[in-house]
Amino acid sequence: MDVTVYGLDISHPTQTALLMLGHKEIPHSYSAMPPGSQPLVLRARGFRGATVPAMRIDDRRVQGSLAISREIERVRPEPPLFPVDPTLRAAVEEAERWGDATYQPIPRVIFRWALTRDRALRTFLAGSIGLPAARITGEAFLPPAIYFARSTGATDERIERALRELPSHLDHVDELLADGTIGGATLNAADFQIATTTRVLGRLTPIASIVEGRPAAEHALRVCPEFEGDETSIEIPAGWLPSVSATQKGEVI
Repeated sequence: MDVTVYGLDISHPTQTALLMLGHKEIPHSYSAMPPGSQPLVLRARGFRGATVPAMRIDDRRVQGSLAISREIERVRPEPPLFPVDPTLRAAVEEAERWGDATYQPIPRVIFRWALTRDRALRTFLAGSIGLPAARITGEAFLPPAIYFARSTGATDERIERALRELPSHLDHVDELLADGTIGGATLNAADFQIATTTRVLGRLTPIASIVEGRPAAEHALRVCPEFEGDETSIEIPAGWLPSVSATQKGEVI
């Protein structure tokens, strides 16, 4: 079985796919792309979509962490990513879908929004991926940053709403841990889907203050103790972040 994963080092869904392959002990190669190049690179490699993670497995091409989890479960059932019991499996699949559709986009849209506003952040990104003349290259990132922000609807209104709703999403992760859907002795697909998002949120200053001290944060460290990329500081307007004390109850004050 010949497996190659195409992704971005800064992409938490890419980390999800790599962690699941590691869980399955499936040998694979990893091809990292510069941020912003993925639409052209992936289409040149025969993928229909423009998003990561993308996986070529022999002559088949699969995109998206949900599709990848099911494909690698099909080709190598053990160790499992989904429970055998139908009721438990349904709970894990629902948690995985929520993690993909609702939770996973949050740090993506926040980061893309921040890139359009913060020249220092663009310079940081250029330097972190090893591009020469990071300050100049970082400034050149502005047009693609604006394009990718618009493609995900990363407006001021959406970011303010996402930050306001973040405590309730973290509450949901804590609830999934409490009822055993995730965080069990054997990790499942929802563990990998959810933990990588929590992990990256915990590396965004000042958003990290909302995540710290929660069961969700401990879970993220367990699932992905090593995480690509550096801790990143972004500028959030005053009043957009809920108070740290309120985040423990999902309240906004």
